[in-house]
Amino acid sequence: MITPPTEPGFDPRPQLQRVLLACLPGVLTLFCFNGWGVLIQLLLAVATSLFCDALVTRLRRQPASPLALWNRPWLAEGSGLVSAVLLALALPGYLPWWVTVTASAFASLFGKALFGGFGRNPFNPAMLGYAFVLCAFPAQLNQWPGPTVGHDLTTALGQIFGIGSGLTDGWSQATALETLRHNDRLTQDELFAGHPAFGTLGGYGAEWVNLAFLAGGLFLLQQRVIRWQIPAGMLGALLAASLLCWNGSGSDSNGSPLLHLFSGASMLCAFFIASEPVSGAATPRGQLYFGIGVGLLTYAIRTWGGYPDGVSFAVLLMNLCAHRLDRVGGRR
Repeated sequence: MITPPTEPGFDPRPQLQRVLLACLPGVLTLFCFNGWGVLIQLLLAVATSLFCDALVTRLRRQPASPLALWNRPWLAEGSGLVSAVLLALALPGYLPWWVTVTASAFASLFGKALFGGFGRNPFNPAMLGYAFVLCAFPAQLNQWPGPTVGHDLTTALGQIFGIGSGLTDGWSQATALETLRHNDRLTQDELFAGHPAFGTLGGYGAEWVNLAFLAGGLFLLQQRVIRWQIPAGMLGALLAASLLCWNGSGSDSNGSPLLHLFSGASMLCAFFIASEPVSGAATPRGQLYFGIGVGLLTYAIRTWGGYPDGVSFAVLLMNLCAHRLDRVGGRR
C-alpha cells in the first residue's frame, strides 16, 4: 500500500475495504470449485481473529479504535479482518476446524499483538499463522478435495467438524505442484491429459482461481492501493526462474512457467500477501527487490524444498530483509 500505516493521521479503512472488495472474485471462484468449505473456513478464521483482537484490547485496557471499519467497533480498523480472510483463502477448503482456529489465533496473537498491534508487526500475520500450522500439522494441510467429490453444505460441515466417519475415499488428492514434485515417470503432456489435479494451464481449478486474484490485483493497482513493484517483481522472478530451469515436458521437468504462475497461491501472494505494507519494504526500489526475492524463493522451495508451494516461507524470509532492502533501495 502506498501510504505507510504508521504515519500520524493515516486512515487505513478505505484501503482495507478495497482489499476486501478485490478478494471477492477469488472467493467466488474458490466457492465454485471447492464449495461451502471455503465460506466455513472464512467464518472460522474471521471469528477467531476478531475474538483474539478483542481479547487483547480488553486485557490491555485499550480504548476502542476511533477508526472502526464500517463504524463497527468490534472490527477495529479492519486489519485483523483482512489478515483472517487472506489466511482462510490460503488454507485447504475442508481443513479441520481446530487447525483453522489455531492458525488464525497464532496469526493474531503472535503475528500482530505480540509486537504491539497494527502497524508494528515485522512479519506478515497471515503467513505466520499459515507457516505455523503447515509445520505443526502437515498431514492436515495436504487434504485438498478432489474435483469429483461433493461440495454440498452437509458434506462440508461433516468434513470440517468431524461429523461422520472422516475423510471419504477419494476425497483428498495431491495438488498439481505436489504431484509434479513426486512425478518420475509421466511426461508433462501425460500429466495434463490424464491426472485430475491438472487443468489447462496449471492446477485444475487453481488456474481460474489465480486468474480471479489477478483480476482483483489489477483492481488494487488501478485504485492505487498497492504499487506495481512487488507484484511485478515476484511474478517476473517466478517467470524467469521457471523459464531458465524448465527442461521441457519430460518426466523430470520442473514445470513450465505457466504452470508455476497459475498454480498454488501465486497471484494471491503477488497482489494481496507480499504487498502487505507493514512487514514489507516501503521504498519503490526496495519493494521491487522484495518481490524478486519472494518470487525466487517461491520457485526454489517449490522445486527443491520440502513443501510444494513455498509462498508463506518466501514472504516470511523476505520480511526479515525488508528494512535492509529499503536502505539499499534509497529514498522513496
